[in-house]
This record gives sequence, C-alpha cells and structure tokens, in this order.
Amino acid sequence: MSLWNNRSLVCLAAVLMIAACSDAQEGALPPETSETTSAPSSPTTTSPVTTVATAASPPEERPSPPSDDASPSESDQTTPTSTAATTTPTSSLPSDTSPPPEPEEAPPTTRALPPGSLRFVEVAQGAQHPIFLTASRGAEHSYLAEQGGRILYVLEDEIADQPVLDISEKVTFRGEQGLLGIAVHPAQPSRLFVHYSNLGGHTVVSEFSLSDEGRTANPDSERIIFFAQQPATNHNGGMIQFGPDGYLYLGLGDGGRAGDYYGHGQRPDTPLAALVRIHPDQVTSEVWWYGLRNPWRFWIDEPTGLTYIADVGQDAYEEISLASLSEPGINFGWPITEGFHCYEPRQGCDATGLTLPVLEIAHDDGGTCSVTGGVAYRGPAMPGLHGHYFYSDYCGGYLRSFRWDGSLAMDLQEWASDLGPVVSFGTDGSGEMYILTTASVFRVEPGS
Repeated sequence: MSLWNNRSLVCLAAVLMIAACSDAQEGALPPETSETTSAPSSPTTTSPVTTVATAASPPEERPSPPSDDASPSESDQTTPTSTAATTTPTSSLPSDTSPPPEPEEAPPTTRALPPGSLRFVEVAQGAQHPIFLTASRGAEHSYLAEQGGRILYVLEDEIADQPVLDISEKVTFRGEQGLLGIAVHPAQPSRLFVHYSNLGGHTVVSEFSLSDEGRTANPDSERIIFFAQQPATNHNGGMIQFGPDGYLYLGLGDGGRAGDYYGHGQRPDTPLAALVRIHPDQVTSEVWWYGLRNPWRFWIDEPTGLTYIADVGQDAYEEISLASLSEPGINFGWPITEGFHCYEPRQGCDATGLTLPVLEIAHDDGGTCSVTGGVAYRGPAMPGLHGHYFYSDYCGGYLRSFRWDGSLAMDLQEWASDLGPVVSFGTDGSGEMYILTTASVFRVEPGS
C-alpha cells in the first residue's frame, strides 16, 4: 500500500524528538509508549518478507557501548514559527536548499491549557527518567518503565515501594540508550517483554515472567527473543508493541550517526532502519517494513489495523507515516527522502514505490526538533476523540492531533503549546492516554 500516490496530503509542521545526551546519569532520550492489544495466543502465519534473526546467545558484552564521537552530530533545530501546507505529491520531490536553523535549548515545562479543552494530571510522582507506560487491557495497575532499567508498579496514580523489575546492572543508560520499551502479552498477562540496550550498547528484547498478581518479575527468568548489534549509540529505536496478529513488533533506527552513514535505510535484509516482526514463542524475526530513519515511537491501532509511525528526521523535517500492518515489504523512503523532500540526492530523487508520510513537520514549526509519536486514542473518557492520533516533540513540547479519514490527515489540532521535553506516550488498562516528559507523567483528561 502506498498512502502517497495520487493523493494530496496535509503537511503540518511539528516536532523532532531525540536529543542525544552524553552523560549516562543526565541524558534521558525522548521516548513513547506501547499499548498491548488483544491477540490470539498463537500468532497467525503470513508470508515473511525477509528473515533477519533468530535469537541466540549474543556475543560477549563489552564494558562500554560503541562510540560515534567522531561522527557528524544531529542538531536539535528550533525556530518558533508555525505553518501548515497542503502538498501535492509527485515522483520528483522538492530539494532542501536553505540551511537548517541553529539548535537551542528545549523549552521549560509549563502546563497551561486553553479552558475547556484538555487538562493534564500529574501521576506516578517520583519516577526517574520515565520512558514508557503500559498495562494489560482491563487491569487496574500499570507498568512504568524508567530509562535507567527499572519497571515500576503503578496503582491509583501511586508508585509501589518495590519495583516490578530492576535490570539496571544489565543496561547501558546514556543518551538514546537504556531501557527503551516494554509490552505485556495481550493474552497471557504474566509475560512481560522488555527492549533495552545491553552493556555492549546492543539491542536486546527479552521476556520475563511476572508473579504475585503482576507485582514482581523474576530477573532470573529472562529469555532473550531478539538480539541485534548496534554500530553507534544513537538511532536505537525503542518501541515494542503487540499487534492484533499476536506478533511483537519492534522499531529500530538506521544504526546511528547521520545521513544513513551505515547504509541500512534501503536494505530489507537488516533489522536496522526497520519495523521488525518477532514471533515471541518460536523466537524468530523478520523485517516487516524498512526505509525508516529512527522510529522511536509507533502505534498499532487495533480497530483499524493501521500503524502510525513517527519517524525522527535529519536536518529539516519530522514525519508521521501510516500503513496497514497486514501489508509486508513497505519502503518508507529513508534516506532517499526526508519527509516529502529529497534527501539523497537533494534534487530529482525518484519516489516511485515509496510510501511517503501523511504528515510532515518542519523544524521551523513550534520549535520542532525530534518527533515523539503518541497514540490513536480509544479510551472511554473522551469518546469524541476516538481514532484521533496524538503526537508531540521533544523540543517543541506541544500536544497535537489529527484524524485519518482514509486519504487525508483531517481535524488538525494543537491542544497545548508547551508541556516540556516530551519523550513518550502511554495508555492504562482502560485505554486512557498518558504523556511522559523527562521528569513527569501526566494523564490526559477532558477539560472542565
């Protein structure tokens, strides 16, 4: 499926997400949340695209992750103007000719909202570098992951005294690395899945067994179901989420540095720069989609079968792409394109066969620098917003949404302009939405 061909797409300027930090104790990368969805106990089978990995014993871990200090850095460009444009796609995309603006500090956290719209209620106070929140469907408790390696038990907005799991001794926590995503099996809630950067800086997805009504995970029960080497410390992706087909999906970036330095973007034979589909029981994996730069957060909307991918951009544009999970082999274009624009080459690139975004967010829109993908809302508190996709930006700190009508992003809305450095979203057991900044967790509620 290509949501690009023969359509006019609405492009909204939004925000870039992940600002890499060099200090392991200070820098929390910007993340998002994954929600579990109801699925059959055994995944259904479809024709694989490319089998890329079978989890086995990873190579010996080294005391420090690979370094990319000599590589070109990715700046967090922010210029506070806001534009929305309608773009008519062609196979030859516009080139980027103007230099990007200079980086600036992320805005301070404020929580002022227009009256009668939405309000944010701070919950789970005391979390350190919160990175994701999720829950089993219908559960009264939630799980809150910290980038440093702890998973916390949250009940009635309070964090329990003892963590569910602490794997901080196994996790490299710095910049864009750390404990990056969690998911609970949709049919077997005693199975907890965790995505983290190991001590060598490489990608690990593991399963742990929950007990004591979900309050405790046995650290010795770890079963590695996916492993991938990372050549650099950035673009490690983060999100894991179960699809309605019973498979676990993982988003991974292109290997790091800048400009698709390692050449993974257009290779469907590597799990890097891809959405990877993992069979959690058979411990096999395959590239499902590719051509992604750094899909830090994606969201599988079970009622529609659509997947929203917020892909962190390079110098000038963030993007949100949309595709049906039932269609394998989709190529999202990186590094041929960045947003709707040519990246490599800068002029005259051929977009034939690519699935381009449904929304482009320029770096001169509201301080955008690194998009933080959110959720397609399905909770009971705000039925008028069902199916609306919410997203933010690490530097811009706004909250925005749109509704996909099958061909266009409609009902574009900005709900808040300055929430701070948003790193992730999440949902609880009833489907209500949460927003995570580097220091706080907020539940989104209807305004008075």
